[in-house]
Amino acid sequence: MKQRIYKINLDRIGITASTLCAIHCAALPFLITVLPLWGMGFLANEAVEIAMIAVSLVIGIWSLSTAYRKQHRRVMPMLVLVTGFACIAFGHFSGIELLEPILIPIGGLTIAAAHYINLRMLKSCPLDHQ
Repeated sequence: MKQRIYKINLDRIGITASTLCAIHCAALPFLITVLPLWGMGFLANEAVEIAMIAVSLVIGIWSLSTAYRKQHRRVMPMLVLVTGFACIAFGHFSGIELLEPILIPIGGLTIAAAHYINLRMLKSCPLDHQ
């Protein structure tokens, strides 16, 4: 039972991290001019963006792969996770500036959806399923 609670909490952390990443990437173009006035200019830093992506990636892989191996054995959350990171990677590294503010928030929300799907699948699994 403790192991299952742990995974549910990890999915909730993943949902939160991915949603915050999507909000950050969607709002940053509008807030970039006032962030230094608020003392929050560090949020526009490339290293902060890469760190947010890395945290979401680590939490996503850890949570979904563990749930897949030990619980539900369904590949759907992993496919949604990969789709989300593909959107983020293409938006961030393609060099097409027009796509970045569109694809990265979509990718973050897609990753949050992967965690949500995983959470639902974990709740539908019997407790004694190994």
